[in-house]
Amino acid sequence: MYQVVAYHVASTINIKTCRQELQHELQLLFHDSDELFYKTSEDKFVYIFHYGIVSFFNLQTAEIDDVLEKIKPFCKNYDSKVLSEDMKVEIQPNALSAEFEKAVLPRLDKEMIRLVMLNTSQSVALDKFSEITEDLLVETNSHTLFLEQKGKLDISGAKLKRFIAKVLNIKNKISEHLYIFDSPDSTWGNEELDTLNTQLKKSFDLHDRYQLIHDRIEIIKENLDLFKDIMYHSESSKLEWIIIILILVEVIDLFVGKIFF
Repeated sequence: MYQVVAYHVASTINIKTCRQELQHELQLLFHDSDELFYKTSEDKFVYIFHYGIVSFFNLQTAEIDDVLEKIKPFCKNYDSKVLSEDMKVEIQPNALSAEFEKAVLPRLDKEMIRLVMLNTSQSVALDKFSEITEDLLVETNSHTLFLEQKGKLDISGAKLKRFIAKVLNIKNKISEHLYIFDSPDSTWGNEELDTLNTQLKKSFDLHDRYQLIHDRIEIIKENLDLFKDIMYHSESSKLEWIIIILILVEVIDLFVGKIFF
């Protein structure tokens, strides 16, 4: 029985620099701009993702800590092992399945192992984005509640703009880093890998969890659009009153000038 464990260790990991520094430490099997997949021995693997997730296959705690220490300099906002997910992997000839917390593989195949590590990592990323969007929704609800009770907003224009930018940045990160609806290239034309990938997504409930996060973002956006409209209307009303007052002052000045001069 083997184990895959994935940790969220940073907000981002510099993949390019990480690859350059680790090229003499680990055997690189796959890389692109967002991922590094390494083999440390015959049956041990490490998977590093740009969005701050590191996944391990069959590594002991001391070995995991050693790898994390090596990549720490390339991490932004490093925070070791805050969020994690694990999955058991069992090897059974002629068997292929994935269910809650366990995957059964017909052999010790690096591409199958990579798929298990990828989906486990995506699950951790979903946990992280779920935390972030829940906090954003709580903050949004506090402003909505104040609006309901007081009939006005408790947030300034500058703060609202920063809040909107924060929500948009989170949405962009989710779209950029989560491949929930995409199948890895390795699954194309390979029925075994495609079946395993599909079952892993189901076992981690990735689609529904992603949809929940997406729905939260949409709710937050709807609220922010309402706040923006209210603030725009308020600013427009202020501007109209300023114009009215200026016209009134000019009329009074003209009237007074005609009377006394």
